[in-house]
Amino acid sequence: MMTDSRLSIAAASAVLRAFDAFTNRFQAVTGRARTRFEQREWHAAAADAAERLDLYRQALAELVAETQALLGARTEQHQLWIGIKAVYSALIARRDDAGIAETFFNSLTRRIFTTVGVDQQIEFVHPDFEAQQPVQLDFLYTYAYDSRLAQTIEDILARAGFSAAFADRAADARRAAQVIEAQLAEQQFATGGARVELVAAPFFRNKAAYLVGRIIGTDGRALPLVLALLHPEGGIAIDAVLLEERDVAVLFSFTRAPFRVEAARPHDLIWFLKQLMPRKRVAELYIAIGYNKHGKTELYRDLLHEFEQSHEQFTIAPGVRGMVMLVFTLPSYDWVFKIIKDQFDAPKTSTRRDVMDKYDLVFQHDRAGRLIDAQEFEHLQFRRSQCTPELLAALERDAASSTEIDGEMITLRHLYIERRVTPLDLFVRTAPPEQAHAAVEDYGQTIKDLAASNIFPGDMLLKNFGVTRNGRVVFYDYDELCWLTDCVFRDIPPPRNEDEELAAEPWYSVGEHDIFPAELGRFLGLNGPLRAAFLTHHADLHATPFWHAMQARLKAGALADIFPYPPARRLQ
Repeated sequence: MMTDSRLSIAAASAVLRAFDAFTNRFQAVTGRARTRFEQREWHAAAADAAERLDLYRQALAELVAETQALLGARTEQHQLWIGIKAVYSALIARRDDAGIAETFFNSLTRRIFTTVGVDQQIEFVHPDFEAQQPVQLDFLYTYAYDSRLAQTIEDILARAGFSAAFADRAADARRAAQVIEAQLAEQQFATGGARVELVAAPFFRNKAAYLVGRIIGTDGRALPLVLALLHPEGGIAIDAVLLEERDVAVLFSFTRAPFRVEAARPHDLIWFLKQLMPRKRVAELYIAIGYNKHGKTELYRDLLHEFEQSHEQFTIAPGVRGMVMLVFTLPSYDWVFKIIKDQFDAPKTSTRRDVMDKYDLVFQHDRAGRLIDAQEFEHLQFRRSQCTPELLAALERDAASSTEIDGEMITLRHLYIERRVTPLDLFVRTAPPEQAHAAVEDYGQTIKDLAASNIFPGDMLLKNFGVTRNGRVVFYDYDELCWLTDCVFRDIPPPRNEDEELAAEPWYSVGEHDIFPAELGRFLGLNGPLRAAFLTHHADLHATPFWHAMQARLKAGALADIFPYPPARRLQ
């Protein structure tokens, strides 16, 4: 029988080997993004994105099995794991990805012990190494900002190192320089002696590549700079120039699929991105570059800090009460907590498993800028005194199977955490008319963007959509979400006689997957000017031809272009 010391070394070494194997696979899939873009292999790029999302789960499952075989009857011996953590901590101390390695270890221990709350003896609750690592900026290229800006842009494009040709690199560089110079002049940005800092590795997502950096003026003021590149048949071209924090934040939104970007030291890249988007949480930025689990770790640490520091109480979220989910929040916190109810309100017929499958679908699917990313948590613990009486009663009444109350502590066995948005039905009632009209127009575009990505929302009531702080409409109620190609879009047949016309029930058969677009109007709840605004831009949603055409494109393998920036930012 091995001693505790030798077994700790063997187990810690096994965890590190598994982490290295995961990292190598992750980097291999990420590295293929450049070739996919250069060779216009869009379907293969989508397959790579899906493959990378599943790598962590696969690696963890393999490691759990290996660990159980190695430790045998001692697998759940707490004291042994204290030693394993100590050895592992020493092994990763000098690594550039130490923080992500800590998360990998936590995933293993939480899987084995089903940890409730936190256990600092066998988990890395607070980052042991990441905060101590100095930021190294050798992943940046630096250029002088001067009167030769067009040439500098050309140099940036050339240095990106794409093997495919540009359609007209010089012309693109001139147009981009004109946009940059005009906007900097408008903002009275001090350009004398300014410089451009650019991340060496391009960011890839869907059918686009992005060169991400910033312009730093002589007075220290900085503006983001993102060049969005497309690769149509005629060659690579700059499609857009983004110079505002808001536009870059939308590009890195929690409603979009992760980028594929090569980063030897993810911690340093995150530091730089945080300079561009100071309002973005570190958790969101890690998720945005594909480190979903470490992003979740950062979110969990943020939650712990909030629980410890906040004097507010959790309260039921404003808006219409959910039929499937109980939703609550801290008033000043920008995340919401969603727990599946034990019994769904009529007429909902889905099951708990159905709802969880829908959330998993959203995680794996390209969210098209319209589906909110949800982080799944288990055994989240906080104090009973942090709940309002109304929320406490709702948890005991509606989610008793997921809620454990033990003295002063509440443990939620399973829930989802999402970024908070303003419910669309509340927004259009309280916003100024111009903003309400814009939201209604974007609501229709949200439905179209989801359709283009093969998603039908199912329940299209305004209460199931929300408005982000950047004014974009998104969808967050997933229990009736389905593949658009599974739907059957039908026209309502005319009544054959007066009795059918006056009947309270439909005079025609309705199949399980049947959708009648002509009925959309009665679900919207829009009247007067808001209804007119919607119909001005999206009357085609009320008829079957739009939906049939969208299904035909999807079945033919078409991949839609859904741009993560306003049309006004496009150069072409």
